[in-house]
Amino acid sequence: MREAETSLDHAAAKTSMVSQYLIFSLGKELFAVGTLRVREIIEYGNVTNVPMMPGFIRGVINLRGAVVPVIDLNSRFGRERTEISRRTCVVILEVITDGDTHVLGIVVDAVSAVRQINAADVEPAPSFGTGIRADFIDGMAKVNGHFVILLDLGKVLSVDEISMLGNMTHGAVPGVHADP
Repeated sequence: MREAETSLDHAAAKTSMVSQYLIFSLGKELFAVGTLRVREIIEYGNVTNVPMMPGFIRGVINLRGAVVPVIDLNSRFGRERTEISRRTCVVILEVITDGDTHVLGIVVDAVSAVRQINAADVEPAPSFGTGIRADFIDGMAKVNGHFVILLDLGKVLSVDEISMLGNMTHGAVPGVHADP
C-alpha cells in the first residue's frame, strides 16, 4: 500500500508542476524550450561562416568575447535553411552534456512569447506527423489554441553528435553537406 501512495503522490505532484517556456516559430510551426536554458535572445547578424561544417551550422558569433556556434534549427531538422528576415533572431542557450555546459545559438524565424505550461497539459511526442525526429521532441502542448512542440535540447543540440558530424567529410553523411 505504501508504494501505491508514493506513486499517487508523485503523479499528483507532476500534474501540478508548471514550467516556463520560450515559444518561437519556424515556418508555420511553433516550438518551445524551457526558459531555464535560455541565456538571451539577440538580433541575427555578424555570423562568421566556418568552412567544412555541416549545412545546419550557420557559423559562429562573437558574444562578448566568447565564440558561440550558431545552428540553423530548421536545417537541423532536415528542412531548408531559414530565410533571414527582420524578425529572425538567435536564441542563446546553455546545453549540458556529461556535466559540461556548452553555449550554442539557434536561428529561429521569430520569438513569440514566454508562457507557463502545466505538466498535466503536456502530451507525449507523437510517433509521426511532426516532420522532425521523434527523439528531438519532449512533448506537445496546446497554448492559446495552437499546438506547440516542446524540444528536448539535449537531443536536438547534442554536442557529441554535432561534433561527430562536423568531423566527417563532405558526402559521408546522407543529407548533411558542408558549406562551400
